[in-house]
Formats: sequence, C-alpha cells, structure tokens
Amino acid sequence: MIAVRPPAVAGSFYPGAAHQLLADIEGYTTVVTEKCRALGVVSPHAGYLYSGRVAGELYSRITIPDTVVIIAPNHTGYGVPYSLWPGGPWQTPLGNVETNDEVVEELARSCDILEKDRDAHIGEHAAEVQIPFLQHFNPLVKIVVLTVSSQNVLDLRYIGTSLSRVLQKLAPQALVVASSDMTHYESQTDANKKDKIAINEILSLDEDTLYNKVHALGITMCGICPAFIMLVCSKARGAKKAELVRYATSGDITGDYSSVVGYAGIMVS
Repeated sequence: MIAVRPPAVAGSFYPGAAHQLLADIEGYTTVVTEKCRALGVVSPHAGYLYSGRVAGELYSRITIPDTVVIIAPNHTGYGVPYSLWPGGPWQTPLGNVETNDEVVEELARSCDILEKDRDAHIGEHAAEVQIPFLQHFNPLVKIVVLTVSSQNVLDLRYIGTSLSRVLQKLAPQALVVASSDMTHYESQTDANKKDKIAINEILSLDEDTLYNKVHALGITMCGICPAFIMLVCSKARGAKKAELVRYATSGDITGDYSSVVGYAGIMVS
C-alpha cells in the first residue's frame, strides 16, 4: 500500500477546512489573462496570513504545468541531507496530489547523492504550503519533492545540473519551486536592506554570489540552498531573466516593524 503523506500544518499555517482554504487562496490570488511560463520561482513558506499574498500573486502570474518540483529547506532536522520523497500522494484539505514517479526514479538513478527518504518530509512545512496554490491553478498537477539540509556548493550544483537533465528528458515544461523565506527576525530597515542584496543576486541569476553574500553578510534566508539549486537548474534549461513579483514582510501584517520576516516572490524564465 502506498503511504499518503498527511498534512502537517493544515489548521495552523493555513486553514484545515477545504472551503476556508479555497476562500483564502482566492483572496490571495488574482485573475491574470496572460500568464508567463516560468522555469523556476522563489516562493515563501510562512503561514498564509503573513506570506499568502506574496505567494498568491506569484502563482497568479505563471502557468502551473503538470509537473512541479518543490525544493525545500529542512527545518526539522530529520532525515538525510539530500532527501527525495520516494513516492505516494501528498494530502491537503483540497485533496491528494500525486508524485511524478517517473521523474523521481530517474532523478534517484542519475543523481547518486539524493536518497529516497520520508523522514525529512513528514513534519516539514516548507514544501507543503506550496501545494494548495498549485492545486488551485492545476488540479492535475504532480509533484517531486526534495528537502535539502547540507550547504555543500558542489553537491548543490550537482543536484541542479542533474535535475535539469532529468526534466529536459521527461518533463520539459516543469516548474521548479525554491521554497524560501528571506531575512528572519530583524528590523524592517535591516531586513529590507539585506533582502534587497539577496534578491538582486537572484535577479542577476548569480547563484554563487548569492550564496557568498548570504553567508558573508549574515542574511538569514532559510532557502538559500533550494534557491541555488533552482538557479543552476533553470539556467541549464535556458533561463535568461528573473523578475521580482512582490516583496513584503510580516511587519506589513502585524504592524510590528522591530522584528520581521521577509518574503519574496520571484519568477525565473
């Protein structure tokens, strides 16, 4: 029997009832008549109250293809450093989303540092919160989920290159989502300053300078590794440009600007 990955943060990060979740998503998204085909995106993963509008505006702008690869950081500490969800649907209040097993198997075969593993995914919210938005725009979407906890640049580049080859072979229209929030728990002024630096490097499609500046300047961007992989993969698939769709902080919701978290929605095409 194929194990279903149950929701870990329904009822906390987003509504646990389908009707309320759908209403919230419809409130965060807009109708866009001419959508872009993106190869990759950076999308936030906080509670929808805080980052839902950023994610919603981002996903409203792009076509959601039938295969989406979600790369998430590991907040729980469980599982292996480079964890590939081995198969089985992910459940949300909107229903189940199937895994693209063909891509999973080819990726596991071609990238030997990726390990099939469930432990890194069971309690991890960073991939889960992306899925209801994907379901909303494409009910038939299938996913591939990676969780990354190591920051070895050579490994990250290897994963990105391997992923690009697999997608070119099996799912050329696929979208790669790097799940990441930006600066954590600094003042609005400091968060804006630091996040602008990181965002500018993403917009320049420069994963190496992004990585170096994030570490040198102490930018607490939790999804730096997913973003690195996404940029490597997207450029190998022909990406030439990136656009910041929306930026906000938790302070914009709470009114407390003394300690905020930053959220950016960026598309790469």
